[in-house]
Amino acid sequence: MTSKHIDLNSDLGESYGAWKMGNDEQILGIVSSANIACGFHAGDPSNILSTLKHAAKHDVCVGAHVSYPDLVGFGRRNMDLSYEELYADVLYQISALQGLAQVAGTKISYVKPHGALYNTIATNLTQAQAVIDAIQHFDKTLVLVALAGSPLIKFAREQRLSVISEAFADRAYHRDGTLVSRRLEGAVLHDAEIIAQRVLNMIQNGGIESMEGDFTVIQADTICLHGDTLGAVKMAAKIRDVLLENKIEIRAFSR
Repeated sequence: MTSKHIDLNSDLGESYGAWKMGNDEQILGIVSSANIACGFHAGDPSNILSTLKHAAKHDVCVGAHVSYPDLVGFGRRNMDLSYEELYADVLYQISALQGLAQVAGTKISYVKPHGALYNTIATNLTQAQAVIDAIQHFDKTLVLVALAGSPLIKFAREQRLSVISEAFADRAYHRDGTLVSRRLEGAVLHDAEIIAQRVLNMIQNGGIESMEGDFTVIQADTICLHGDTLGAVKMAAKIRDVLLENKIEIRAFSR
């Protein structure tokens, strides 16, 4: 990418009852967009509302982080849902989050599927259709966040849905641009300096070194920083500092 600005997003609002997850308030001071859980993979109404209020306070744009109905598996298990089920599930989650966002003094500007749903619809265009229809029937101005280089991007744009390509700061990639499975060693990176330099390479050089050692093209309009991994705040702060040092503005894509 030749652009001198980038959106940084993070998955937030995932605490559930007494179970606290992530570093929402600290991460919201760094990112420009927040993917807020909608209760299907994580998040309860009270914690979701609290995160939305903090996002509004920090002037961070918010999106609906919709998922399969899979609290036990944290939304990371594949589900063979019918079109009707998935359509209704996604529509329900967007609707609920928008209602809470309105009370919190903000609004949803995009939708980013979570976990297994995100990975499945990147190539499974039958399930993707249910997600696209739910978004468009709710609000045609909402933007879909999709895996960079996936067939979903062209498929959604053909239906006049705005789409943003996403890359991951702390995930390893194969030479074909697909994410390395979390089941494999080295799939998730933890060194803040290395992660920050990879993000800089994505922006300045249009790609990164793959798991196999090849340069892999990654075109991204937004970069995800996971807020629940060990040292997440330190990593996010390092990425912000490296970008600003290189005169790259952190700015929400929805602005």
